[in-house]
Amino acid sequence: MNAGGAASPLRVVIADDQALVRTGFRMILASQGIEVVAEAGDGLQTIAAVRRTRPDVVLMDIRMPELDGLEATRRILAGGDDPPRVIVLTTFDLDHYVYAALAAGASGFLLKDVSPEHLVAAVRMVQAGDALLAPAITRRLVARFAPRESAPEVVADLSAHHRDLATLTAREAEVLQQLARGLSNAELAAQLHLSEATVKTHVARILAKLGLRDRVQAVVLAYETGLVSPGGRAED
Repeated sequence: MNAGGAASPLRVVIADDQALVRTGFRMILASQGIEVVAEAGDGLQTIAAVRRTRPDVVLMDIRMPELDGLEATRRILAGGDDPPRVIVLTTFDLDHYVYAALAAGASGFLLKDVSPEHLVAAVRMVQAGDALLAPAITRRLVARFAPRESAPEVVADLSAHHRDLATLTAREAEVLQQLARGLSNAELAAQLHLSEATVKTHVARILAKLGLRDRVQAVVLAYETGLVSPGGRAED
């Protein structure tokens, strides 16, 4: 969302109902030249701050008053062109709220006790367009929390993001299946006898055809549509 040149600072909104958490994150990010353009203590304030400041990344706590972080994430990512990337903050590792946030379009999650170095790296990573989670971690998360009959709100979120899987070529469908099983680009290239550059091209086309923002959503979609089974064998 930066309209200026390459020197424009990365802009972040911090959403958490604990002032001390917000202050700590602000100090860490500011020390690395990342601009915190707004803070918010609840979901409604977060939506207003995002609309007002148009940040690149939102650090989003899940449990907040007025409106929780999950619904705030849904509304932010559904509203307007070029929404920010959302990183979910949680005190729980494999929490079903985190799964629902990923299905709603979040680019990954961080535990609140994240190290300063990891926090800064994560914000920069998602701003650059990468998914924060390694595919294998995302797959384990989805396999644990994706039920056989998905919750209606999760299905609605997925349907808003994906297009017909029939638009994929046979090779693209194969790449998506292996990506969802946790293979990296290098592993995909070796298994499918392709170059990494070709794999990256296939992944980019898959995301474009299915209307997805990153690999996290691709993994979630593969499980939700039954392309990959949570109970099936997968790489670990």
